[in-house]
Amino acid sequence: MSDTLAPWIGLAGPTASGKTALALRLAQVLPIEIISVDSALVYRGMDIGTAKPTAAEQALVSHHLIDILDPTESYSAARFVQDAQALIAAIHARGRWPVLVGGTMLYFKALIDGIDALPAANASVRAELDAEAARIGWHAMHAQLAQVDPVTAARLAPMDSQRIQRALEVWRVSGQPLSSFHTRGQGEPAVTAPHLLLSLEPTERAWLHGRIHQRFEQMWAANFLSEVQALRARGDLHLNLPSMRCVGYRQAWEALDAGLSGEALKAQVIETGCAATRQLGKRQLTWLRSMQRSALAAESPEAGSQLVAQVLAQCARWRSGT
Repeated sequence: MSDTLAPWIGLAGPTASGKTALALRLAQVLPIEIISVDSALVYRGMDIGTAKPTAAEQALVSHHLIDILDPTESYSAARFVQDAQALIAAIHARGRWPVLVGGTMLYFKALIDGIDALPAANASVRAELDAEAARIGWHAMHAQLAQVDPVTAARLAPMDSQRIQRALEVWRVSGQPLSSFHTRGQGEPAVTAPHLLLSLEPTERAWLHGRIHQRFEQMWAANFLSEVQALRARGDLHLNLPSMRCVGYRQAWEALDAGLSGEALKAQVIETGCAATRQLGKRQLTWLRSMQRSALAAESPEAGSQLVAQVLAQCARWRSGT
């Protein structure tokens, strides 16, 4: 391994695959600190819907990049890379190992492959795009993107409003497609720290779908609705913010906007939230399959000790260079 850049271990996987539980088990046998790789966990006041590690779980092992922003703020892959690199070095300086845990694959890819400088966000252009989308819909906006940046459009779902908006914003601000900025890997390889990326991947799609539905039921029982209502009551949040586009929050917000209540509200939020989360999981797995990683079969909680043993074996082989 290189001594130039501090090495790290990554634990990735689709939502609800058991990453947090496995990381906490690892903390019982390894001197680690956890760096969150999750674009939703950065926000304060969004605990239930993000399945944020509890205070008790965070007390068991140091967690980083959780609760660092207000929901009105934005977080980027570039900022994640800066924050993560600083934390990785600091954790090593404390004689511990950084384990990066999460499902925001763009952040993992940016840390591994590097990231090109993109045009800064432009509030006026975003407002124009939002107004246009309100008139013609995101399917039509996706079609526009396909005309100017077919590479990016091909990897985005037609209703992935946040990413479609960003890609169109880059085009209108710079006159260049977003895909033209993603040049890493086409020339000289990026200089990156030695790392071991492990991924929890379900062997059966139905298993993951069941876990997603169970999570939404648990969220609802934990009073997720009150959390969303408190966010709405602030008065400074809206659905165009990255924080409120997080799966679950967007669907609950829209159901409340539609005037639903009682069992009808619960049924709508769980149905639409689960559907959006299944789509998210599908995209996460697509990302993972394009990345160099060691896949582990996501199993039932009873198989946790077996997964820990597999991770320890992988880490031992990696650290020995075999």
